[in-house]
This record gives sequence, structure tokens and C-alpha cells, in this order.
Amino acid sequence: MYGSPNGPSGTSVTGVDATRFRSVLGRFATGVVAVTAIDPASGGPTGLAANSFTSVSLDPPLVAFCVAHTSTTWPLLRSAGRLCVNILGEPQLEISERLARRGGDKFAGTRWTRTPGGAPLIDGALAWIELSVEHEHPAGDHVIVVGRVHDLAEHHDGTPLIFYRSAYGTIG
Repeated sequence: MYGSPNGPSGTSVTGVDATRFRSVLGRFATGVVAVTAIDPASGGPTGLAANSFTSVSLDPPLVAFCVAHTSTTWPLLRSAGRLCVNILGEPQLEISERLARRGGDKFAGTRWTRTPGGAPLIDGALAWIELSVEHEHPAGDHVIVVGRVHDLAEHHDGTPLIFYRSAYGTIG
């Protein structure tokens, strides 16, 4: 019956386990971004990979992404003032994997320049969006970060890096 509180097998859908949740939501393909900034303490670039990124508003221009509460990079990014969301292309898989790891030099071997506001712009990114943090909203084991867009541009043509069913891929 349509609208029934029971799933297709007749079992209750109110008791959602994490494995099933991840499996079902993993069937929603997302793009991959690198959120980058200059760490005010070290003066060096830092960043993290995210696949939970979306536009929020045209007026004012706002975007959002989610970061795990356990992220050790997010406090560095938050304190930077200006951040850059780099929309990653297929050739940047290795960069995404490096930014998703804990510790180490996440920018080793990565070429980058600066956005007009000074945030790291990764060479080869399909597009970039410079922003400052407008709001943070606690949401379960993550924080939803809403950013005010200050500048943005298309950077390169190419095939986007996609995350689907817990793996990287491309369109086509």
C-alpha cells in the first residue's frame, strides 16, 4: 500500500541500521569537491574532500557542504576566513583520496594557485567557488556548513569526478 510505514518486504523502516542506510544512499551519485584554505597557523595549504556539496540560495549566493565532527582539518579551514570549493575532475582522483585521509601532507605533489581572496585553487579543478563560513548547523555526526559565495569561475572543461556506491567513477 502506498504511504505505508512498512518497507517493500513488510518490515518496519523505522529501525534503520547504518550499513543499509549507507548502501541505499550510496546509489545517489554525487560530485566530489575539495574544500581548501590557507592554515593561519602554518601558512600552508590544507583541505578536505567532500561529496556532500550543494547550492543553497541565489540571493544571497550561498552553498553548503557537510563535514564529520571527527574531522581534524575542519577547525583549520574554519579559522582561515576564506575557503575555496574546488570542483574536482576525473584526473584528480588521487588528490581527492589524499584529502580524504587523516594526517600527512595532503598537498604533497599538488599544484595550486590562489583565488582572489587567497584560498588554494587546485590546478585542473573544473570550477572553483570562494566563500566564507556564514553558518554551521549540527546534524547528527556531521556539521552542515553554509558558505557565502564571494567569487567563482569555471576553470577547466573535463569530466567530473563522481562518487557512487562507495567508489569513485565518471559519467559515461
